[in-house]
Amino acid sequence: MNGGYFANAGVFLIEIVFGLYIFAVMLRFILQIVRANFSNPLCQAILTVTDPVIRPLRRTIPAVGRIDTASVLLMIIVQLISSYLVYALLGHSPGLAGLMLGSIAELINKALTLFIYAIFIQIILSWIAPGTYNPVVGVIDAITTPLLSPARRLLPPLGGIDLSPMLVIIGLILAKMLIVAPLLGEARSLM
Repeated sequence: MNGGYFANAGVFLIEIVFGLYIFAVMLRFILQIVRANFSNPLCQAILTVTDPVIRPLRRTIPAVGRIDTASVLLMIIVQLISSYLVYALLGHSPGLAGLMLGSIAELINKALTLFIYAIFIQIILSWIAPGTYNPVVGVIDAITTPLLSPARRLLPPLGGIDLSPMLVIIGLILAKMLIVAPLLGEARSLM
């Protein structure tokens, strides 16, 4: 990285602040698609964080079916700003096509990472406190069930051990390698 210690610290802060907000908007988007229970305290917290920006956007950008286009647009805009700030801080001026493609690749990467973490959290919670209720468990279950259900049909439990999370995680990591990495490589070549 160019720019020294202060630039590295700035990049770190930009990626944390913008990344956390993108994850909040992404969670909201995913939870709407899977029709999660929004009376859940964690869902309420996500709504509280994202509503101030998404509600005004929804007035001008309508949803398309079950797809909340305002959330999608907000994620793209925030990722574009984040990527631009990082490049500017490092003394680069990226091309618009490369910046756009890189931002979309980063959003796909963040979504895949979110699913991987959700599955790992679900696995850990099932070991630590199986059968207990926690607001996080409901949200995690809503996020992971659409991915795990097809995998469970393909790979039923073996002797009481559910290997479907491993199958899904392998698929998600392969998607990062075969989709995200080439997109990021192409984006770098356009910058």
